[in-house]
Amino acid sequence: MQLKNTQRLELPPTADMHVHLRQDEMMALVTPTIRQGGVDTVFVMPNLVPPITTVERALQYKSQLEAIDANVHYLMSLFLHPSVTPGVIDEAAKAGIAGVKMYPQGVTTNSENGVANIEAFYPTFAAMEKNDLVLNLHGEVLEALAPEGETLEEAFLPTLEKLHEQFPKLRIILEHCTTSAAIEAVKACGSTVGATITAHHLYLTGADACCDPFAFCKPIPRKPTDRDALLKAVVSGNPKFFFGSDSAPHEILSKTSAEQGKAPAGVFTQPAVTQLVLMALEEGIERGDIGESD
Repeated sequence: MQLKNTQRLELPPTADMHVHLRQDEMMALVTPTIRQGGVDTVFVMPNLVPPITTVERALQYKSQLEAIDANVHYLMSLFLHPSVTPGVIDEAAKAGIAGVKMYPQGVTTNSENGVANIEAFYPTFAAMEKNDLVLNLHGEVLEALAPEGETLEEAFLPTLEKLHEQFPKLRIILEHCTTSAAIEAVKACGSTVGATITAHHLYLTGADACCDPFAFCKPIPRKPTDRDALLKAVVSGNPKFFFGSDSAPHEILSKTSAEQGKAPAGVFTQPAVTQLVLMALEEGIERGDIGESD
């Protein structure tokens, strides 16, 4: 099918497995845009202020979202925190909570309460493995911990491999893959490890992210070869890779008033996420990075 010459394309609803719907007025503003982007199922991130660390709060948040648009299926998650004990995991599984998001401390928006010592959570991971809850990873390290010449994501990949080795039956998702190294690391793991790919990482490179506050996100986009590796993974048919937009809204003033490189991380794509993926495929074909046969 030649996308460029296609006048009309009807698709089933998209499942977007990584969204930020925020809270309060921002939540009320962005939640109605989910279905505008052709999406009817979302995996909702828990990094609110304060973060969602209890089953009760996760269910309250779900009720708030359903009050805005009840025609969306919301998959809820907890924020990995010392208070998320094996007992909480048992409770979460019974309540239908889908997963737990791990943010390394200080790496992205609202991650101040994130993880500093991952081994301290091994009992929680064991409970998740037993209950078949998903561990969703923000796969970066702090800049000070990354070896010279490695991206923050690449420096995190040994942690992914270690977690998979320790908990081989635990379903683990490396969120928002950004580099070809991340793609290869996920491929090298067993069938319980997968990854999400965003729409914006199919377009952006480091040159875009460093100069445009509306293109600044975490992980920071990298080289054209990394972008092309993501495109190839998207069209490969490998079930390890699936869509998660990481659509992350911020107030316009916070994006435009910050000095260069200091804007809050996040690209807001929710109203057009499915369309953006199709456009990225079309542009990839035009560049010759993927072919019609892919």
